Amino acid sequence: MGIEVVVEGLTKSFGPQRIWQDVSLTLPAGEVSVMLGPSGTGKTVFLKSLIGLIKPERGRVLVDGVDMVHARERALHRARRLFGVMYQDGALFGSMTLFDNVAFPLREHTRKRESEIRRIVMERMDMVGLAGAEQKLPGQISGGMRKRAGLARALVMDPQIILCDEPDSGLDPVRTAYITQLLMDLNAQLDATMLIVTHNIDIATTLPDNIGMLFLRRLVGFGPREVLLTSQEPVIAQFLNGSRHGPIGMSEEKDAALLAAEREQLAAGALATAELPEIRPQLVPSPGLPDRAAARRRKERVLGMLGQLPEPAQLAIMESYRNDLRAPTHDGLTRPIPTLGGEE
Repeated sequence: MGIEVVVEGLTKSFGPQRIWQDVSLTLPAGEVSVMLGPSGTGKTVFLKSLIGLIKPERGRVLVDGVDMVHARERALHRARRLFGVMYQDGALFGSMTLFDNVAFPLREHTRKRESEIRRIVMERMDMVGLAGAEQKLPGQISGGMRKRAGLARALVMDPQIILCDEPDSGLDPVRTAYITQLLMDLNAQLDATMLIVTHNIDIATTLPDNIGMLFLRRLVGFGPREVLLTSQEPVIAQFLNGSRHGPIGMSEEKDAALLAAEREQLAAGALATAELPEIRPQLVPSPGLPDRAAARRRKERVLGMLGQLPEPAQLAIMESYRNDLRAPTHDGLTRPIPTLGGEE
């Protein structure tokens, strides 16, 4: 089972430029989370901060009892072995075969024999659909195959936390659909905690259990997918609709005069009110794979917090679980699903 990641008050700057501040969230153990945000909002910096590659000025990142911001190098090194990272470009060594690329972490960080390394590498390459391609070089394969090879390498150390930086970048819609399903299938098989940074709305609306968004140096929101997918927060609605109208501009934030003009146009009926897209069903594992253990835990967790959520999110959650008359709990008993406002 994956490990919970707790982020408390994280603040990061580069010189005088504040990237984000006071970011707090919890990645639930074993669940799939997505972080959205316009370009330049520090999503990749956030990923690197979780694994301790970048040091924020303030805050903590707690992973299995280790603070990744303040820990000594030895403890940090041990905690990093809990992570697997899929980089945006695959980060493969061009002169190495795919087999050697995937085997690299095992040869660098373990004392396993080559026979054991081969077994692990072939198993992981098979999991991502690359069986038979192990002797190819990165320059001989497609971008989608390079992504999957990078993912296989991220898996060889049996991580309990998997970070994916824009797994869809450079891919066409069909390959994006394949890799999105692959990530869901891996979660079903490994039960690892997953955080995926993406701009892709299809991924954000069909893959995760939880969604967050960074904008203007702050975390606009983070929580169950239904919360953000029903949010009327202007920046969230604009991003999910891909609209020009809203706080997000070409660089990042629109100036106050332009926003005021848009509000006047909206009030006068010259601009259409943005409607949030319909909530699409969450992906499920491919046929033949086990049900996601995280989905069962997530259901209990979300139903337990139902009364604390906005009404549109409550309705969306109850609709998604409408076939369940009673909600399972950790003690093996059942409880009635709470109604709006938290009453039973």
